[in-house]
Amino acid sequence: MGYIITALSVVCILGGLFFFTTATIGLLRFPDFFTRLHATGKGDTLAVFLCLVGFAIHEGLSLTALKILFIAVFMFLAQPTATHAISRAGIRHGLKPWVKGEERQ
Repeated sequence: MGYIITALSVVCILGGLFFFTTATIGLLRFPDFFTRLHATGKGDTLAVFLCLVGFAIHEGLSLTALKILFIAVFMFLAQPTATHAISRAGIRHGLKPWVKGEERQ
C-alpha cells in the first residue's frame, strides 16, 4: 500500500513539474503580454495544485496534509483572479492584443 501512495504522489508532483515547464515555455515563446499571461496563468495554477496535492498525499492523513490541501484550494481560486486583475490592468494602460501578421514587439 505504501508503494501505491508514493507512486501516486510522485505522479502528481511530476505532473505539476510538467505544467510548470510548459507554462515557462509559453512565457518565453508567445508573442505578447496577454498570451504570455494566459499560458502562465493556466499552467501555473494547475502545476501548483498538482504539486500541493502530491505533497499532501505523500504526507498521509495528518493535520499537515489538511493544511496543504487548504493552501491548494486557496491557490486554485486566487491565481486565476490575480491573472484576471493583471490582464485588466494591462488593458486599462493601453496594451493591445497581438494580431497575426503584425510585427512582434
